[in-house]
Amino acid sequence: MAQQDTALRFQRNIWAEMGRTLKLVVRSIRPRVIPEGLLFVLLLMVVSSFVITLVSPFDPLRGNPRDRLLPPDLTWQFWDVHVLGTDEQGRDVFVRVLVGARYSFTVALIALGVGGTVGLLVGMVSGYMGGKVDSLLMRITDSVLAVPVIFLALLLASMFGPSLTLLSLALASHLWAFYARMIRGETLSLAHRDFVKLAKIAGAGAPRIIVRHIFPHVTSTWTVLLSLQVGSAILAESSLSFLGAGIPPPAPAWGSMAAKGRRYIETAWWVSVYPGVAILVTVLIFNLLGDWLRDRLDPRFQ
Repeated sequence: MAQQDTALRFQRNIWAEMGRTLKLVVRSIRPRVIPEGLLFVLLLMVVSSFVITLVSPFDPLRGNPRDRLLPPDLTWQFWDVHVLGTDEQGRDVFVRVLVGARYSFTVALIALGVGGTVGLLVGMVSGYMGGKVDSLLMRITDSVLAVPVIFLALLLASMFGPSLTLLSLALASHLWAFYARMIRGETLSLAHRDFVKLAKIAGAGAPRIIVRHIFPHVTSTWTVLLSLQVGSAILAESSLSFLGAGIPPPAPAWGSMAAKGRRYIETAWWVSVYPGVAILVTVLIFNLLGDWLRDRLDPRFQ
């Protein structure tokens, strides 16, 4: 019996060791994101969105009725043909897609810059002060989160008309509440740390503690949240432009381009498909970069 028990334990140890080895092998061959390649593609998109209007013979805003709904022409004469075809007004789809990246990145930059900064400040103040201040700020945050951003943008667009600035502010007015909620949770755990208590004993005031002791410790979390929300901001901008509450025409916003191409989806599919592909690729790149940055900055994933 003793020999059988020993043999069973030995067999179990072998299977357990094989399982651990298999896990290590799977983790080692798991495809990893190469941030340098993603950053290169992203940089190429940004640079091309500004350079294309200087080197291309096609105007992104003015078309030619004779070139209306031309199919994609993938030939070696790159600059003399419509590589991705033309839209219903004879405008080059390739140039408009690249210029549309300029608008999407601008909206995301303004929305995340304003919303992220306001949310960071509100979250740190709420988490550190606590009490009635925390309750008041969190009730305001909950009220903002309860209102869908699409409904808010549609309401503002119907009142003041669609514009890039209005769209950016509408997104920022909703995003700040998300950051405030996340940063508050991080600040609550930091407010009871020994270094914060020692700063209070030393006579440091609340503003100094928040700036000198709380802010450096929430910077990594805040950066990861910003990187993960870039794709969401671009997707929200494209959705609102698709509904007519985003960037007004004739600006080549990806969402409005896809919306106008719906009428020709059976005969001129490229008018809607290529802006959709641009949205897909851009959001995917930012999501992958956000995941990579989270793995690097968040100690729980290391």
